[in-house]
Amino acid sequence: MRTLLLATVLLLALTLPAARRPNVVLIFSDDQGVHDVGCYGSEIPTPNIDRIAREGMKFDRWYSASSICTPSRFGLLTGRNPSRSQHQLLSALMFMADEHRATGIQPRETTVAEKLRAAGYDTALIGKWHLGHGTPNLLPTRHGFDTFIGHTGGCIDYFTMTYGRIPDWYHQEKHVAEWGYSTELISDEAVKFLNKRRKTDKPFFLYLPYNAPHFGKGWSPKDNAPVNIMQARSADLKRASGIDDKVRREFAAMVIALDDGVGLVMDTLAKRGLDRDTLLIFLTDHGGDPVYGGSNHPLRGNKATLFDGGLKVPCVMRWPGQIQPGSVSDSLVWSIDLFPTLCALAGVSTEGLPLDGRDLGPVLFDQARWTDRTFFWETGTHSELQRGSWAALRQGDWKYVRSPTEGEFLFNMATDPNEHDNLAARESEKFASMKTESARMAKHLRN
Repeated sequence: MRTLLLATVLLLALTLPAARRPNVVLIFSDDQGVHDVGCYGSEIPTPNIDRIAREGMKFDRWYSASSICTPSRFGLLTGRNPSRSQHQLLSALMFMADEHRATGIQPRETTVAEKLRAAGYDTALIGKWHLGHGTPNLLPTRHGFDTFIGHTGGCIDYFTMTYGRIPDWYHQEKHVAEWGYSTELISDEAVKFLNKRRKTDKPFFLYLPYNAPHFGKGWSPKDNAPVNIMQARSADLKRASGIDDKVRREFAAMVIALDDGVGLVMDTLAKRGLDRDTLLIFLTDHGGDPVYGGSNHPLRGNKATLFDGGLKVPCVMRWPGQIQPGSVSDSLVWSIDLFPTLCALAGVSTEGLPLDGRDLGPVLFDQARWTDRTFFWETGTHSELQRGSWAALRQGDWKYVRSPTEGEFLFNMATDPNEHDNLAARESEKFASMKTESARMAKHLRN
């Protein structure tokens, strides 16, 4: 009976008209904090991202799956808490570390691209992967993507498409020498992909994980080693000239180039007559890093911490005729919810998959308000970057945080959304129960 049911669901998914099974364009930026998008209060102009919010829904309590690159991408694409990952992907995979060259997403860790492709979607990843490198089995083409153009490491030289001076730009499974500006290359390749689509074609899933505005990975001849460097173009710097701080201005210029790419994608969807059939999503992988110009104001914490500054991110979605324009949601939601959401919209069964998210349909289309949810996060130790292990648990309005350097915290997020008032001593029973539940979940998710 179960086999017959699954076959029926698959048949429906393959035969439903594209108008009822939306195309999906998922734009995922890198190291961009909640104060780095105009419609979230930033001084950086992002008119195209803001337009998505104006024509669709803006989320005020959207959380990432992690505050670090690799686990945030694992959670987004698998719909599973990164603590479940076979290789314990709780830190950033380091491109030059030998022990990381066979580490990454594994064959049994199903991506949303695999599910959508099996249901008849054309799938493409253009941009940053960061879920494994060094062997073809770890490339996106082995994990559900028909097309892969981009890089596998955590960052890249924006002008040479290398990690320092090591090649890391792929077309499918082959290295390709390419020059230009990576943000523009990603945008142009996205436009090429969309220009091949027609309304009568099968639906598509286009995943656009930009490397911007993450710092670039240049090369220092003096040190004979790769170096972190901000890589903004001069024309974009002129557009950010009103920002006094040099690093913030460079970061802003890189955001501006990214926003231009978002605009190109939106314009192309419109020109191809695809915009009304396409769910367009923009979100970021985790909080920003102030050392390299990012801002999470007024939230406490930054990238790689489990305070909200590392976890709470901008997210906006548009689907004309389906999502109410100008709507704002304060539901507690996170990136792990996208897997079941996209599968539900595509008519794809997720039966048997141990997912940790919910279908966002009621929030997107019926303005449902979800407030009573449980989210758990942990990060691993990372000797190369001198990071310790964190854990955090949110249950409704309460949040527990364990920092490797600052100790333990309990916050009431309803009255203290910026995490200034540690209630661990005053709410000792609640603190003890949250701490116990955090430890229990860490153990449970690994089993």
